[in-house]
Amino acid sequence: MRAILHDALQLDDEASEFTAATPLLGVLPQLDSMGVLAVLTALEQKLGLQLHDDEIDASLFETFGSLMEFVRQRLV
Repeated sequence: MRAILHDALQLDDEASEFTAATPLLGVLPQLDSMGVLAVLTALEQKLGLQLHDDEIDASLFETFGSLMEFVRQRLV
């Protein structure tokens, strides 16, 4: 997940230090509307997820942990 965020948002090494409590939306300037789209596209391409608009809202990107939990649930 860190690698996906690193690549999709073109982050420096900061992604390697993300914990579940690390805030994302509103904190990472790269995570604007285009950044959200880049992350969602990367999740679909790299993990084979099929995401639907009704599943996506701001709470998904609140923290690194909330994003990881969403992905974990989708992979089960």
